[in-house]
Amino acid sequence: MFDLDRWREIFQSINKNRLRSVMSGFTVAFAILLFTLLFGIVSGLSNSFKSAFNDDAQNAMFVRVWKTSKPYKGLQTGRRVQLTNKEYDYVGDEYANKIQYQSARIYKSVAIKYKSKADNYRLRAVHPDHQFLEKTIIDEGRYLNERDIKEKSKVLVIGRLIKEDLFGNKPALNKRVNVNGSSFLIIGVFSDEGGDNEERQAYMPVSTAQMMYGNNDYISQINLGYNPNLSLDAAIAFGNKMERDLRKKMNIHPDDQSALSVRNMAEANKGVGQFMFVLYLIVVFVGSGTLIAGIIGISNIMIFVIKERTKEFGIRKALGAKPGSIVGMVVQESVLITTIAGYLGLSLGTYILSFIGDSLEEDYFIKDPSVSPGIVIGATIVLIISGLIAGYLPAKKAANIKPIVALRAD
Repeated sequence: MFDLDRWREIFQSINKNRLRSVMSGFTVAFAILLFTLLFGIVSGLSNSFKSAFNDDAQNAMFVRVWKTSKPYKGLQTGRRVQLTNKEYDYVGDEYANKIQYQSARIYKSVAIKYKSKADNYRLRAVHPDHQFLEKTIIDEGRYLNERDIKEKSKVLVIGRLIKEDLFGNKPALNKRVNVNGSSFLIIGVFSDEGGDNEERQAYMPVSTAQMMYGNNDYISQINLGYNPNLSLDAAIAFGNKMERDLRKKMNIHPDDQSALSVRNMAEANKGVGQFMFVLYLIVVFVGSGTLIAGIIGISNIMIFVIKERTKEFGIRKALGAKPGSIVGMVVQESVLITTIAGYLGLSLGTYILSFIGDSLEEDYFIKDPSVSPGIVIGATIVLIISGLIAGYLPAKKAANIKPIVALRAD
């Protein structure tokens, strides 16, 4: 394998037959190029799906209510359904072993003022677990805690852009702001991967909002994070059961989707997983066909090359060369051409994906198309095996020809 004379002969053969070497390499390079582009685009689609749900926990569930669209048990259509602390506590107690995180939500629009600066912002009143359900990143201070809920504390966690609006480059922690006429203490500043809309809102304890806005136990929504140990099917079954139980408890028609619905990320994840699996199967099928075509192409070219060199092999055998040395030389040459061409195709494909990545994201929502290291390693192994197959079979046949027959070949 590392015989210097052998490698010198291989390079001399390649240099002598440049056209066929280029043709051999082109079939492999094109196959790997297409293979790389296909996998890169599918990887970009997968990244797009992931980023679409990046703002929320992957195991999140959302219980929402509105108005009834069907009469039930003597209750009229159009009845406004209202979630309360009672339903919130029921869910937490009834499904404690299937819930990792739980938080209520109350939506409000508030005016926040600090000295001479003021603006209107969205407000969410939540429980402490909401930090993990929303993937909130605390940059300064802290998030809400159970003591804030119990004591109905007038504290606020504000988004990064609210801090910039009201405080500029000055610190905001432990400063007091006016929220709809009430004084609140800023205990934290957060950022969110969801973008500007998420970072231009504030959080307060749900109990504080209930006290300030109506002095009741109303909530707008129940957010959950199901136990991550549950499979997707088990999580979907849990969500369906919880929905049925809540409908029964709140006297809602079993088929009234308008009155109460449960958005379950497990369903979305399962759907995306199935779609991506099918897409990968298609790409593997097409890519494998392309690679096979490349292998056949280089094999055909090697057959032609070996036929041209039949006399040379006959002379080698007449001088005492063993069939194994002839096969080894041809196989090494084939593997070398295949590996170099494959690497060039892989490099070109990676460069093209990098070059058009931004335009794909803007026009087709394909985010960060790239090829994973596993695919690169797999492609390298395929290249080596392809070179072995393409060179071994015709070389083995040629090496077994008797010297006298080889010397008479035209």
